[in-house]
Amino acid sequence: MQEFDKDIELMDRPEILYRLFFPRREDPGEPRPRNGAAHLIEVDDGISIGCRFYPAGKDAPNILYFHGNGEIASDYDYVAPPLYQEQGINLFVADYRGDGLSGGSPTCSAMIRDAHPVFRGFVAFLRDGGYNGGLFVMGRSLGSAPAIEVAYHYQQQLKGLIVESGFASQKKQLARLGVTHLFREVEKVVGFGNDMKIKDIRIPTLIIHGEEDEIIPVTEGRTLYELSGAVRKEALFVPGAGHNDLLERGWQQYTRSIASFTGAAGRG
Repeated sequence: MQEFDKDIELMDRPEILYRLFFPRREDPGEPRPRNGAAHLIEVDDGISIGCRFYPAGKDAPNILYFHGNGEIASDYDYVAPPLYQEQGINLFVADYRGDGLSGGSPTCSAMIRDAHPVFRGFVAFLRDGGYNGGLFVMGRSLGSAPAIEVAYHYQQQLKGLIVESGFASQKKQLARLGVTHLFREVEKVVGFGNDMKIKDIRIPTLIIHGEEDEIIPVTEGRTLYELSGAVRKEALFVPGAGHNDLLERGWQQYTRSIASFTGAAGRG
């Protein structure tokens, strides 16, 4: 654990942060979604993370969702109804620092550190609202890192982990970002440690990836699947799908796989 904590700080260099994070603010005066509710979770003194909750039912499965870079929680006002709520799934989307209604500025270490109070806030929010379905955590692209962090630490409270278009190798990620030169003096770069942590995650795991992903190659998704320590693990590799058109290319497969994995399929 100390190795992960120490190494993630090395990722907080400006040359990396401006390649990983593209903060977008939400207009505080923007109307709240008709199909959901805005919520804030305090993660540090004076800093809260903005979240969106899209309910489907009190006993429906609940997904804590960490989105990709360049996205914000309110983007899911349009995705949540057909993809999650209509499938009988409660969706709780969390932003990062500097995104949406969140305070602060994004860093790699803050994203991982904040995942813990965000998870606790997610659990408390559901409890207070009387939502008693099973808990799942999901991460897309960059969001695979905080999702795997949560699954690694809170396995006893979770029913499963879903990783969409996620990355495994930190070394390959640094090469894609063009910043390997920053780590010439570092013997072993752990970074987010996705490939290391997933080996110790035993809860059911679903890996989703586009076969033609041009940003995070499908080999990364296959590696996460192979490394996963889960007894029950599933994978959906969508033919012809890239990084940002996965839903468009594989909508039916995508919705079926998540509904089946969370136990939402056949509910009612």
